[in-house]
Amino acid sequence: MAGINKIILVGNLGRDPEMRYTPSGKAVTSFSIAVSRNYRSQDGEQREETEWFNVSCWDRLAEVANQYLAKGRQVYIEGRLRSRSYEDRNGEKRFSLDVTATELQMLGQRGEGAETAAGPATEATDLDSMPF
Repeated sequence: MAGINKIILVGNLGRDPEMRYTPSGKAVTSFSIAVSRNYRSQDGEQREETEWFNVSCWDRLAEVANQYLAKGRQVYIEGRLRSRSYEDRNGEKRFSLDVTATELQMLGQRGEGAETAAGPATEATDLDSMPF
């Protein structure tokens, strides 16, 4: 039986996208996103926890990400997750969560249009206009 490796993230870009090309000519764009959650601790104190993910987009999705995304922009990402470990400059072991994006949707503040890599979002995506 085949396994499933799928991750869905909504977060903000921590840096501007960087696009490059492989020797074979494939476009790849990389950026990081921060995903935060708010919670209340056992002692009743409000806390925020942030996880960072490195994201890579390939081919046409890479070109769209490079053209439209910028640091601070909120984005929806679907893709595959991979963890890796490496040694930093000081010789300390570090861990990284890497996502290869298969779908990307640019999100915005209320009143701004949300767009997908396939084109503009429809009016039905505006949650404030839903009847419930």
